[in-house]
Amino acid sequence: MINKTFSVSGMKCMNCKANVERTLKALPGVVEAVVNLEEAIVAVDYDETQVTPQAMKDAVDDLGRFEMTI
Repeated sequence: MINKTFSVSGMKCMNCKANVERTLKALPGVVEAVVNLEEAIVAVDYDETQVTPQAMKDAVDDLGRFEMTI
């Protein structure tokens, strides 16, 4: 299990926070995702054998309003 923190631009409200967390948690291998709006980051606990940082970035970026930096 890995815990990494990623920057996410474009988040402005609690709905944004919920969308990013929900999207990441829906990915196989993601155990937890917690957004900090003030710092524009998301801390993710994930199984590196099931999901990659690139797959997480693609999922968040596909929401259209956000961009995750890996």
